Amino acid sequence: MSKVNSNRSNAERFISAYNKIDHALRSIYGFKRSISYADLIRKSVPLNSVVRKFEDELIDYGRLRNSIVHKTNPNYVIAEPHIEVVEDFEKIANIISTPPTAYDKVCKKDVITCRSDINIKQLLEIMVRFGYKNIPIFEDNCLKGVVIGAGLLDHFGNCLLNNLDLDKFIKSTTAIEIATFLHENSYFTVCDKELTIERALNYFYLNRKLQMIIITKNGTCNEPLLGVITIADILDMNAIIENYD
Repeated sequence: MSKVNSNRSNAERFISAYNKIDHALRSIYGFKRSISYADLIRKSVPLNSVVRKFEDELIDYGRLRNSIVHKTNPNYVIAEPHIEVVEDFEKIANIISTPPTAYDKVCKKDVITCRSDINIKQLLEIMVRFGYKNIPIFEDNCLKGVVIGAGLLDHFGNCLLNNLDLDKFIKSTTAIEIATFLHENSYFTVCDKELTIERALNYFYLNRKLQMIIITKNGTCNEPLLGVITIADILDMNAIIENYD
């Protein structure tokens, strides 16, 4: 039996990672001290994309922690975990407690926007030229709405089904007339610059209709656009979590 000391043994590093995760999740989500670590992890699964991704490992490492710590004295350990296990647990603990911001890592900052008064023909030209399916409408540094490609396709389909003049539609209809708005749909949302990758992934996980996260400094519509995060960024965000150091 060896005492945990200041030389940072594998056991000490492992227990430190355990405590970091335990403290972070209780602080973030306000869980009571009375619930066990295992219940803490399970309750965090629908709330935290990192916990959801590493749920099995976190549960197993919780059991391992209980095995290496002396039952009556947590300052003593009865086993030393392997270094690979310690490093993996530390990596998970770090990304749960200090997740990187999506703005710094994956946010597209050179974003194409349009005015509310351009017609559908002009809008289609922008979409084709730049390869964007969804276009935010910004005027005077304020978000007015977002043109969603799938919604535009629905409008085209409605014209065809009802024998309406498609050419007239694309020339006389403005972008704002077919835009969707924050209060009435869930195809986009607005978040502040401090949005973490973990939270961004959770937005997409909880809302399968979500196409775009629009980033402004304080997460309001009445300020300049800083960038966007789209469903195309999900793979990159998952890769960042996988390789987080």
